[in-house]
Amino acid sequence: MKILITGANGMLAKSVREKLGKDNELICTDVAELDITDREAVVKKLEEIKPEYVVNCAAYTAVDKAEDNYDIAEKINADGPGNLAYGANKIGATLVHISTDYVFDGDLDVSKSYVETDPVGPVTVYGKTKLHGEEQVKENTDKYYIFRTAWLYGDGNNFVRTMLKLGKTKDELNVVSDQHGSPTYAEDLANIIKEAIEKKIPFGTYHTTNQEFTTWYEFTKKIFELANIDCKVNPVSTEKYIEIMQIKQAKRPKNSQLCKDKILAQGISIPNWEDGLKRYLEVELNK
Repeated sequence: MKILITGANGMLAKSVREKLGKDNELICTDVAELDITDREAVVKKLEEIKPEYVVNCAAYTAVDKAEDNYDIAEKINADGPGNLAYGANKIGATLVHISTDYVFDGDLDVSKSYVETDPVGPVTVYGKTKLHGEEQVKENTDKYYIFRTAWLYGDGNNFVRTMLKLGKTKDELNVVSDQHGSPTYAEDLANIIKEAIEKKIPFGTYHTTNQEFTTWYEFTKKIFELANIDCKVNPVSTEKYIEIMQIKQAKRPKNSQLCKDKILAQGISIPNWEDGLKRYLEVELNK
């Protein structure tokens, strides 16, 4: 199969390229090769390449910076996916688009997890622009997969790598304990994408994070345990953390828990987050 990957130099795309590159012909583009915010350029590129699938890994993911950069976030997160969907539809290709838990308000009781049909209600610029991206995809093609994910880490700057650095240089750390979600290894998300394409599962929106839920605090403790790092971890509320760090940030969801029943029903296996973390650290700690 011929597959076009956008945002190809990003963290997720590196894993997608590895998973899909073994049995397929990949055309990998980043902004220098293809500006997804330029509809004319997108249509021209897709008509020239004629891929069977377009995997969109391009995104504006700086949650806090987005609050002051609505226009650029909207172009990349909303107009870009819309352009790719429009171009893919013209040549009969399927679009795979990556979205986020931030399309929800994050206020659902943490005893529950979000299903795909729950009402959306983003409260940040990032979340709003990602929701607009989902809407533009649906407006421009019927042949799409929207994979919502959360707490992603992999080969690039990410929470785990930051904690490893801090844990080696600090005696103790304050980590938020009232935000709940599923740490998701990019390799595992890439494998879900691969399986979805290979199995030709029904088009639509799916929640795709690693299995089981935790908090940033418990996640950090597990990172240090597995990496044999001796650093005290203090649980703090989001409000207390902001006060201690004296920072201004966009609202973070208290509940980022996404229910995977829909994707699991398609026969796709998803490891739990602890398993993903162990495999990531095996690579990261041996660099």
